[in-house]
Amino acid sequence: MSEPCFDVAHLGHVELLTNKFEESLDFFVNVYGLTESGRDENSVYLRAWDDYEFHSLKLTKSDTTGVGHIGYRASSEAALMRRVKVIEEMGCGIGWVDGDMSHGRAYRFTDPDGHVFELYYDTVKYQAPDSEKPALKNIAQRYHGRGVAVRRIDHLNLLATNVEAIRDFMQKALGSRVTEQIMLDSGVLAGCWFTVNNKTYDIAYTKDATGTPGRFHHVTYALDQREDVLRAADIFLENNVFIETGPHKHAVQGTFFLYVYEPAGNRVEVCNAGARLILQPDWETVTWTESDRKKGQAWGLKTIPSFHTHGTPPVPNASE
Repeated sequence: MSEPCFDVAHLGHVELLTNKFEESLDFFVNVYGLTESGRDENSVYLRAWDDYEFHSLKLTKSDTTGVGHIGYRASSEAALMRRVKVIEEMGCGIGWVDGDMSHGRAYRFTDPDGHVFELYYDTVKYQAPDSEKPALKNIAQRYHGRGVAVRRIDHLNLLATNVEAIRDFMQKALGSRVTEQIMLDSGVLAGCWFTVNNKTYDIAYTKDATGTPGRFHHVTYALDQREDVLRAADIFLENNVFIETGPHKHAVQGTFFLYVYEPAGNRVEVCNAGARLILQPDWETVTWTESDRKKGQAWGLKTIPSFHTHGTPPVPNASE
């Protein structure tokens, strides 16, 4: 195993596209419990109460759904330039952008499936207004208790037509480590979980059953404990939010999960405390077989068919 590379510090934010902007915004603020930190002509910047940056979710008006881009923060300016050099040598760079109200200049590039990423270092740290100022100095915003009141962004999952190509790309472009994966009997890599730091994963890719490139599976925010996930289920129920599956415990990565659809159809998850920590520098990838996955989730709940077919933007005639 190669020496871990920590040029990339953490997952920073996800831009989510919605064709039902006001309904989606109401969901993320009043039901999911994010806080608006700013807005421009087409987007609202949202954050969980324990995120330190200006935002972790950028909700953008669109005529479609899915992901606009994914942002990772580099560990330093020098680390950013090292990654940019590697990415340009790989031939997948788009180029520099000026950034937005949440961070400085960023370098954009695409993965083999066409998803857009950006790397940045200069960022805007959240400064809470008086109504959101915490009592303690070591958090950026007070706990407000609104809706589910998610704590912080944890990870996201993207769909891919070729997970093996993604595995090679993520390791080289971001220095990510593969912590767990799913290998089918046919030899096809069906899922891969990556980390750039000591969390077990910050992004996962799973095979798109429709064969459509560039689609979004879900974004996940963390809560403190399982009881919070159960409370979230009741909040979603009372607000007529469609619950797709859970609460239950994943076998892969072990998170206690609950999946719902926000009003535009993008899948959103809440989980307890997020990913585990990997302190072992020589961690060996855990491989789950096809027979392993047929057993279902950790306590036997079968994976529902829509988990393999529903993604955004939707694919016409896909069975969900």
